[in-house]
Amino acid sequence: MVRVMVVDDHPMWREGVARDLAEAGHQVVATSGEGRQAVRVAPAARPDVVVLDLQLPDISGVEVIRGLRAALPQVRVLMLSASGEQESVLEAVKAGATGYLVKSAAPAEFLDAVRRTAAGEPVFTPGLAGLVLGEFRRLAAGGGDRSVARPDAAPRLTDRETEVLRLVAKGLSYRQIAERLELSHRTVQNHVQNTLGKLQLHNRVELTRYAIERGLD
Repeated sequence: MVRVMVVDDHPMWREGVARDLAEAGHQVVATSGEGRQAVRVAPAARPDVVVLDLQLPDISGVEVIRGLRAALPQVRVLMLSASGEQESVLEAVKAGATGYLVKSAAPAEFLDAVRRTAAGEPVFTPGLAGLVLGEFRRLAAGGGDRSVARPDAAPRLTDRETEVLRLVAKGLSYRQIAERLELSHRTVQNHVQNTLGKLQLHNRVELTRYAIERGLD
């Protein structure tokens, strides 16, 4: 069961998403139609995942992400937006979104995205993952936009953690990494979580960018 907060200014859509989540066995801990309210409510609700619309009536979804991450550094944000524009996607990811799904996604795809987001996997509508990886590589090559905090001296990773990190940077899912390295899905998750802790990062999106900047892709 995943603790989920739903933030969308369209009541019917918000209620429908909350209903789908509840029927799938997840716990909807809060809903909101405004960004500022969502940032205020989140610390008490303590969601694992926030399903967030990009366009809100008071502040932008990007501002909400920043507020959420400041209040709850471990929270994972899945954008659920009508827009699939490249600029919107990149802005959301740079702000700290773990994944980005367009609203035309099927219910099963959405529920799977929530589950995977809660597990720390970056989830993107088909075609957007390559865009994000490409942007990270461009920024790493140009040395620009160092918005993801990281330690100056890289902590020592084990050989296996480094191996997993390289595959994360290539955009492979936990399941694909497990098959490639002949490990269990849980073991791969543990390696990723240990690496996140050592590097003082919060999710696989940040981890992917770190790996690319260090030339591990």
